[in-house]
Amino acid sequence: MNQKETMKNMPKSERPYEKCMEQGPQVLSDAELLAVILKNGTKEYSAVELARKVLGADPSCEGLLGIHHLSFQELTSIKGIGQVKAVQILCLSEMAKRMSKYEARQKLSFTSPESIADYFMEQMRHLKREEVRILLFDGKHGLIGESMISVGTVNYAPSSPREVYLEALKAQAVYVILVHNHPSGNPTPSRQDFKLTKRMEEAGNILGIELSDHIIIGDHSYYSFREEGILSFGG
Repeated sequence: MNQKETMKNMPKSERPYEKCMEQGPQVLSDAELLAVILKNGTKEYSAVELARKVLGADPSCEGLLGIHHLSFQELTSIKGIGQVKAVQILCLSEMAKRMSKYEARQKLSFTSPESIADYFMEQMRHLKREEVRILLFDGKHGLIGESMISVGTVNYAPSSPREVYLEALKAQAVYVILVHNHPSGNPTPSRQDFKLTKRMEEAGNILGIELSDHIIIGDHSYYSFREEGILSFGG
């Protein structure tokens, strides 16, 4: 029996589309939600079965969160997932990250390290490589911009005061906040993180552009050099 016949023979109340229309998306399982996005399965698998294969593709993080960890190449290596379905899944993942970020922005206070960590959490905690980003502020604590400084490896992202403060000077920023992630999920700073923070602080003091904080994003956790008293904004 092929996939279309399997779906056709399913009770109407069990088909994802029909269930969603009649009872709402909240009643759908994770696999059923993804099946609605995928639309079709293959000759061997129904859309729901194919969705289950995708959700179990990353053994380190199965389920919907696992989607954030899958690359285009990893998705297309799953039998039944071609380029179109892979792009759909990647876009779904990106939409989820942006929705989370927009929601966090509503409660965002750039004087609160926890608020900043929440703002970046869903976007950065799933990354497989370290990324360094910078937030730029004016003298009235208004956010001027946000910029990517570098993308590195699983445990290192090259960055220098020159790169950071060139961005700050171009934007005429008065102070900056550095943000980077630890793919391990543990935000505890390394010796290299402490050295980088010290170099950034010294360079900023020379230029008159203060380093307000350096925040490391982990998995639902963060480390703030300012909260720990290592950086003192306005001090």
